[in-house]
Amino acid sequence: MGGPKNNPAQADVLVIGGGPAGMFAAAAAVMSGAKVTLLEKNDRLGRKMSITGGGRGNLTNTASLHDFINNVPGNGSFLFSALTRFSSADCRKFFKNLGVPTKEEECGRVFPVRERAGEVVDTLAEYLAASGVQVIYQVRAAGLLLANRRCQGIITGGRRVFSGKTVVIATGGASYPQTGSTGDGYLLASQAGHQVAPRHPGLVPLCLAEQHLCRHLQGLSITDASLTLATAAGKTIAAERGDVLFTHFGISGPAALRLSRAVAPKTAAAGAGGLRLLMDVLPDISEENLAASLLSMAAEQPRKAVINIIKQILPGRLAAACAKMLQGSEHQKSGETSKGAWREAARLFKNLPFTVTGTRPLAEAMITIGGVSVREIDPRTMASHLVDGLYFAGEVIDVDAHTGGYNMQVAFSTGWSAGLAAAEEAGFPAAAIPR
Repeated sequence: MGGPKNNPAQADVLVIGGGPAGMFAAAAAVMSGAKVTLLEKNDRLGRKMSITGGGRGNLTNTASLHDFINNVPGNGSFLFSALTRFSSADCRKFFKNLGVPTKEEECGRVFPVRERAGEVVDTLAEYLAASGVQVIYQVRAAGLLLANRRCQGIITGGRRVFSGKTVVIATGGASYPQTGSTGDGYLLASQAGHQVAPRHPGLVPLCLAEQHLCRHLQGLSITDASLTLATAAGKTIAAERGDVLFTHFGISGPAALRLSRAVAPKTAAAGAGGLRLLMDVLPDISEENLAASLLSMAAEQPRKAVINIIKQILPGRLAAACAKMLQGSEHQKSGETSKGAWREAARLFKNLPFTVTGTRPLAEAMITIGGVSVREIDPRTMASHLVDGLYFAGEVIDVDAHTGGYNMQVAFSTGWSAGLAAAEEAGFPAAAIPR
């Protein structure tokens, strides 16, 4: 077998991965005047970005810096410098200058006005090409070129060498592997001596033991429920509030997705017993007031069946399921039902019990929890503390956020910081954000 085939054109900045972090790293570096090469394993850029926000493109969130970091449960404080250097407002201005105006929706979520994530990706790709970034497709980095504690490029599985004065790893995580996020960056980081935190699925639906009930309720959406995750002994682990959607295997929806961050690493420790989940389907009313309302409704409508009283406050299928959980007949007349039974009903609606057996697999998760340790990365520049000339950006880093545009902005901001710093180390001054 022959030796590695050298790539004749050395880049000032070599970016590995053409997702949002990689594209923004390339954009920042080329603005600084650096010669940039971007390597992408797919046949096009931004495959995962094209499906963000259900295809509408949830690009960022208008939350203040403090609130933004509070929505990053995975090492949020690490992002202070990156989010300051390239903020949500900077992101919106950047896209506006590219001809992609944005709009703000509820909870600060920002979308392109035309609501097409694919168009945003195409616009970014066109911008990089017009700026002189060399994009090479269907290239997968198999290893780093390391010498004298410095990264000098990468080598592919086909033994082809791509060299660079500096290298930015922006290969994404290990979620949605069909989009190209197969964990390549973790192996590259490990070669450089970096610690990689264990990976778990994040923003992923929960699996429940009550399969028969889930199948009965499949497709039912509950607006604004409160979920509390606890150990078998009753110790609260985490709580979330928001919409919940029942599936054939468990629950999904924003509240369940956010709660999944606490579930994934805990279920293995819980063993076969799983974790307790209590669902409050009426979080805006106290149990005492709810019981009083049920008693009043029963007194006013004594001839109505219990299930028909419950249907006045809960969706039909959920009402039927809850009625069956209560002692006595669901068809018993409400006037013949004891006060204790109605109080039991109120307690149930505020504490619907389930057992969490786990989450859907990492391949079905929106994001990856875990990654390259932030203790070994400079938060101002995204530079490796262990190897000169090496930078990280995006989901490959052990940082993860809630839904709502936060993860995309993290990718943009860390990519921007990495691109600027990599270009500066290669001998080019920092670029200004175009206004």
